[in-house]
Amino acid sequence: MSKTYKVQWTSNAKEDLLNIVDYIKQDSVENARKVYAQIREKAHSSNFFPLRGRVVPELQKEGITIYRKLITQPWRVMYKIENDTVYIMAIFDSRQNVEELLLQKLLKGHMPTNQSTQ
Repeated sequence: MSKTYKVQWTSNAKEDLLNIVDYIKQDSVENARKVYAQIREKAHSSNFFPLRGRVVPELQKEGITIYRKLITQPWRVMYKIENDTVYIMAIFDSRQNVEELLLQKLLKGHMPTNQSTQ
């Protein structure tokens, strides 16, 4: 029997998802809904197999290995696992420089925390 994990979204990840959806809906509300559903589905699939995601390479080369990622093109869903909970930390457009995006979040004080709700 496999372990079941809870999925918690940080406020940072929720903000990322809403920003993505708001941007897409400027062109197509239907596409925005599809992207929203795809990202949510991918994030919640981590509930069953959280270790299947790769360690985030840009962080791994800096010795940070607690964050993993799932891909739903072109989005990268970044998460970490603590005990029986998968924390969705951030969502990035994989076509952008992730290192720079993470640095911007750190500088703004928005680096993912465990403030979460579903």
